[in-house]
Amino acid sequence: MERDLLTHIPVILSVARREGFAAAATELGMSPSTVSHAVKTVEERLGTPLFARTTRSVALTETGARFVELAQDAMGRMDTAWEVARSDLTRASGLLRINAPRITLDWVLTPTLKAMATEFPDVTVEVFFEDGLADVIGDRFDAGIRLGRMVSEDMVVVRLAPRFRVIVVAAPEYLQDRGGPESLQDLPQHQCIQYRMTSAGNIYRWDLVDKGASVQVETQGTVIVNDMLHALELAQAGMGLCYTFEPLAREALARGALVEVLPEASLEEDGLSLYFPRRASKAPKLRAFIETAKATLREMREEG
Repeated sequence: MERDLLTHIPVILSVARREGFAAAATELGMSPSTVSHAVKTVEERLGTPLFARTTRSVALTETGARFVELAQDAMGRMDTAWEVARSDLTRASGLLRINAPRITLDWVLTPTLKAMATEFPDVTVEVFFEDGLADVIGDRFDAGIRLGRMVSEDMVVVRLAPRFRVIVVAAPEYLQDRGGPESLQDLPQHQCIQYRMTSAGNIYRWDLVDKGASVQVETQGTVIVNDMLHALELAQAGMGLCYTFEPLAREALARGALVEVLPEASLEEDGLSLYFPRRASKAPKLRAFIETAKATLREMREEG
C-alpha cells in the first residue's frame, strides 16, 4: 500500500456513500475539485476506475465495490483501534450511532439514554429509527437493535430484552360495541388496525397460534399504519383490534385502556438484541452503552 494514498481513502468512501462528488464534498468540507482530484489520483495509481460516471450519476464499478467493501472494514478497524488506545470504559467518549426500530424508544432506549447521559456524559448517542435490518457497516452505524431473529449472522449479538408475548388488544369501548372475537376465525369480521411493512411494502399478516400450531392470519380494516406505536394509539381510541408486543401495551393494559383478547392465540417472540461488527466490540463507547442498557433493563424488570 502506497502510504500517500491513505488520506484519499475517506474521500473514496464518502463518494461511494453519497453517490456523488458534490455531496461528498459537502460532507467532508472540501471543494468538489479536491474530491475529484483525490479519486482520480487513486484510480490512476490503481490503474482501474472505481466509479462509473455519467452527467447524471456516479456509481461504483465492480472493482470499486470490492475496494470500498474492504476499505470500509479497514477504516472501521482503525477507528476502533484509536478509540481503544485513547480511552477505557471509565472515559468513554465520542459519537455512538445506533440504528433501531421506533418501538424500542420507550421500551429500551429512553431509560438507557437517560442513564448514559448521567454515567457517560462524554458520549453522544445518535439514534436513527428504521424498521428494516440496517447495514450497520455500510451506513456507518456503530450498532443496531432488532428482534433476535432479524440479526445478520456475521454480527456479534448481545441480548438486551428477554422473550416476550405478541398479543391482540382492543379498547373496552370497541368490545362493548362489537363484541370480542371468540376464535381466530372471527378476526375477518372485525375491524383490525393493519400494519404495512416499511421495507417490504406488504400488509403484515398476524402470526398467532391456533390449537398449538403457528398460523398467519390475514386481517381487514379501515386503517393501515406503518408504526406499531401509532396502532396502539388508534386501538385506545376504539378504532379496532391491534396486534402488538405485550411490553408496549403493558401500561395501557394495567390502567384498563386496553384489554387483551384471544390470549390463547398469543405467541412468543425473540427478545431485542444489539448487533454490531466484531471489530467494534472493544470500543469504549459501545461497551459503555451495552453495560448501561443491561443494567437499566435489569432494574426495570426487577421493579416491574
